Amino acid sequence: MTTTDYLLDPTAELQPVERQLLPRLTALEGKTIGLLDISKPRGKEFLDAVEKALTDLGARVRRYAKPTFARIAPRELNQRISADCDAVIEGLAD
Repeated sequence: MTTTDYLLDPTAELQPVERQLLPRLTALEGKTIGLLDISKPRGKEFLDAVEKALTDLGARVRRYAKPTFARIAPRELNQRISADCDAVIEGLAD
């Protein structure tokens, strides 16, 4: 018996917008990295460990948090992160 697997796109975009990739960082030393906690349980603990690893590599870290994991981050928060940071890591945990 043969089964068929389907991959579903959770964004529900019928025609996804093509986006150009931004240049990747070549080093972390001296860069500001934003850590976005999406407010799921244990996310803070995960990002604490990521922060330590980044600071050990010479990066500066700024922490941010979404009000709730059930909604997308507010536009103002995204704009602040974009203005303050060279890169961002979004932390998921449970």
